[in-house]
Amino acid sequence: MIALFIAAGLGVAGTAGAQMSTPMTAPISKASYTQAVKDADAQYKIDKDACASLAGNTKDICVAEAKGKASVAKADALAAYKHTPKDRENARIARAQANYNVAIEKCDDQAGNRKDVCVKEAKSELVKGKANAKVDRVASDTNKEAATKQAEARKDASAEKREAEYKVAIEKCDALAGPAKDACVGSAKAQFGKN
Repeated sequence: MIALFIAAGLGVAGTAGAQMSTPMTAPISKASYTQAVKDADAQYKIDKDACASLAGNTKDICVAEAKGKASVAKADALAAYKHTPKDRENARIARAQANYNVAIEKCDDQAGNRKDVCVKEAKSELVKGKANAKVDRVASDTNKEAATKQAEARKDASAEKREAEYKVAIEKCDALAGPAKDACVGSAKAQFGKN
């Protein structure tokens, strides 16, 4: 069981938008949790040492991936051990944050407006990941107000996602000039209801 946990908890994303790993769903014992945390720390050291031979932004990306794997593995282990909706939400947020950190490092390879768009897209994905994690936690709430809370969470998440997408659209317009930029901004405002 520990080997399966480690395999699931320590997967790494190859691209900025990919998930770091899938969350654990079955409860685990305290001993399994403790071992999983030790394994995550040991794997982090191995992964970080493997980055030592790299240089520049490639090394930064490698280190961000290693840190992300470790934080996701630990968050997944805690979620599997405590097995509460809040801990599962925190594991999903850790995954979104790890993906964001790697994406931001990858954005450093770009310049100008392309970098600005890359950063806005990474931030948008982080906002979406956190919002989706919150919606899922609220959805798993078993009290009688769950349906109302879920509807409110979906509404809030939808607004947060649209705002993040609007910022990406506006940032893309910055690469244009004159009437083309004005048309782009106007189109973005119309699309996202910003008049």
